[in-house]
Amino acid sequence: MSQPKPQEPMTGNAPPAPADAMKDIVALCKRRGFVFPASEIYGGINGFWDFGPLGVELKNNLRDLWWKHMVTTPPVGPDGAPVQIVGIDSAIIQNPKAWVASGHVGGFSDPMVDCRETKFRYRQDHLIVLKADAHNWIAFHQEASTDDIDRKLKKLGLPVRKTEYERVPLTQVPVSEYSNITGPDAKTKGTLTEPKQFNLMFDSHAGPIKDDANKVYLRPETAQGIFLNFKNVLDSTRVRVPFGIAQIGKAFRNEVTPRNFIFRSREFEQMEMEWFCHGDDAKKWRDFWFSERTKFWQSIGLKSDNLRVRDHDKDELSHYAKEGLGTADIEYRFPFTAPDFGELEGIAHRCDFDLTQHQEHSKQKLEYMDPDDNTKRYIPHVIEPAAGLTRGVLALICEAYTPDPNRPSGVFLDFHPSVAPKKAAILPLMSKGEHPEIATKLYMKVREHYNIDLDVKQNIGKRYARQDEIGTPFCFTIDDQTSADHTVTVRHRNTMKQDRIHLDSVIEYMRTNMNTATGRS
Repeated sequence: MSQPKPQEPMTGNAPPAPADAMKDIVALCKRRGFVFPASEIYGGINGFWDFGPLGVELKNNLRDLWWKHMVTTPPVGPDGAPVQIVGIDSAIIQNPKAWVASGHVGGFSDPMVDCRETKFRYRQDHLIVLKADAHNWIAFHQEASTDDIDRKLKKLGLPVRKTEYERVPLTQVPVSEYSNITGPDAKTKGTLTEPKQFNLMFDSHAGPIKDDANKVYLRPETAQGIFLNFKNVLDSTRVRVPFGIAQIGKAFRNEVTPRNFIFRSREFEQMEMEWFCHGDDAKKWRDFWFSERTKFWQSIGLKSDNLRVRDHDKDELSHYAKEGLGTADIEYRFPFTAPDFGELEGIAHRCDFDLTQHQEHSKQKLEYMDPDDNTKRYIPHVIEPAAGLTRGVLALICEAYTPDPNRPSGVFLDFHPSVAPKKAAILPLMSKGEHPEIATKLYMKVREHYNIDLDVKQNIGKRYARQDEIGTPFCFTIDDQTSADHTVTVRHRNTMKQDRIHLDSVIEYMRTNMNTATGRS
């Protein structure tokens, strides 16, 4: 089984959302209750977000689909039998020795540079230096748009869009040359400091005394909780290698410069699965999970040229992957990364690093014994498909965002029905009389099967517009004819086509059309 070629987008129908669409997407998310700034009434807090009534439904839909695909109904493996995957939910705070063993306490840090003029701090590996001439160098964030770069050059009195400008990563610029660099938000040269290490873990204290003996950490990833429970899962279930352990949960990283809406934040959710296998079979399973995870994202609507697979370069590899098959990312072309891509899910060969480290530090045996031959003992290798739940939500919103000048709102969200926050809306044409009574009875019946809306007030055009903006696939309208012959009008979100069906057929109609309701299938 082969994986898609690195750097190669997958074929699809929908063009990528324009870069300037991001501000409209953020505004729609706030207006329609998908995502709010955390603590907004106090001015917010950088890097933290709250999910509103529709955002939590979208996030839960994605979470539940992932769990179903990985744990409840896991895929069929290369041998034709369903693979074995079980789930856990580990504590956010673990014994701090676990983070020493995993390498996070000593090595989970990034080189940072400060700007003496603006007091801003940047990750060194996130900055690109553009060399205008021998002594005028300008640093930009790697995700800066062409317009942002042009504006900065113009402010500094330098020609814009000169293709002969040399671009180099700041990591490749000697510190002795920093005096030539104008920082991303600075007006003068030479304000960037020498890089210093900055640990990304949030720390706290467990117990009444705040000293080093009681220091603990908020987990920066969900993977370690899985490794810590490897032996518990083996001892309490009937799983045998190869098998997987899955987990969905919150993680925390003290990002210096959180940005791009919910793409890079300080509190986020991950969907991770650790697949334990014999080292000799690692490549087979890595290819298998590449195929399965790509199919998953395509099945829920990411079917356009915005999706690709990219192998990590050697200088990107994590310490646990350097001796193995490496890591590759399933990437999505977000509006703020276009024409480039941003990570959506990583699939890594972690070798036997984690279990070996925890065995060494805990002094507990974490070897696997082959039940058919108890002389065969080994530390399993791990293939890790790790996706960002929060980033997945953002990718689904960006993919669904569809400008349409023919609609009152000027836009609709083309969600695949499986992830749409609301699967349908029941709309009585009139807010008084028989219409709302019939609509309520239908709502009470259908809500037992699907998450739906009952929207009674405002004119019908405005209600259609609202449902378009939140991505509802179907609207069922109750009118005078409903009273006469017990039929309702079905309006399709994408095409605005209308059908007439019997009241008793609504649930079956939805069940039949759920997989064909999106124009991108």
